Amino acid sequence: MSEHRTGAPGRVKEVTSLANPLVKDIKALALKKFRDQQNAFMAEGLKLVIDALDLGWTIKTLIFAKTGLGNPAIEKVAARTVASGGDVLEVSEKVLTAITRRDNPQAVVGVFTQRFVPLKDIRPKSDDVWVALDRVRDPGNLGTVIRTVDAVGAKGVILVGETTDPFSLETVRATMGSIFAVPVAKTTPEAFLAWRKEFPGTVAGTHLKGAVDYRSVDFGSRPVLLMMGNEQQGLPDNLANACDRLLRIPQAGRADSLNLAVATGVMLFEIRRNALKL
Repeated sequence: MSEHRTGAPGRVKEVTSLANPLVKDIKALALKKFRDQQNAFMAEGLKLVIDALDLGWTIKTLIFAKTGLGNPAIEKVAARTVASGGDVLEVSEKVLTAITRRDNPQAVVGVFTQRFVPLKDIRPKSDDVWVALDRVRDPGNLGTVIRTVDAVGAKGVILVGETTDPFSLETVRATMGSIFAVPVAKTTPEAFLAWRKEFPGTVAGTHLKGAVDYRSVDFGSRPVLLMMGNEQQGLPDNLANACDRLLRIPQAGRADSLNLAVATGVMLFEIRRNALKL
């Protein structure tokens, strides 16, 4: 490993070996155990890294491909990383491929500190919309829901019970950068139900036993909590019983249910149309 200067003010470490300890630590972030140990996660792409920095996220390490040398945007991000106390690694294509576990990796990867919002700090007001996901298992579903929450202007996502990791590589990819804009909380069913008792608006959930068409509900201008169940089992009784309204999305074809992320998107855009008046 050698060190040299780029146009960015600060040292950039050049790394070409997969055996380098820094590379090993970053590669380990593919596993939840090590993400939790390091309280860190990876995000790929120059735009995502810039967005994260602009939104005040803490960058631990910036990794960029040698081909990025001389790119003003990359060198500016490198300077911001150094200024905030982070490390900057200039790596070979081989190292970048190993870190991202894909054959055609983005030229820039950022390692960031994880961030969860405490459930007790969520105090919905006005026409705020929050989404609670029960035991969501698929990282693509979770990432797509986070992206959709961002798109409709909802406030955030509450993960209830044992869920897939919002900071896994697959989930972060599926959010397309919205992981940096959407607050995420995680909690137990018991703590969630205690918090729900103080929720000042309408709590709605989709359920196979729902008797009310989701399009017929007037959500008004109060806060809305949308509860969505696990991909295989739907909402369990304890969460379904905590809903003010159990809704259904009518199906016209042979399929008797929708993908979780699609169903959440359908519901959110209806709530947005109905309640947010946007």
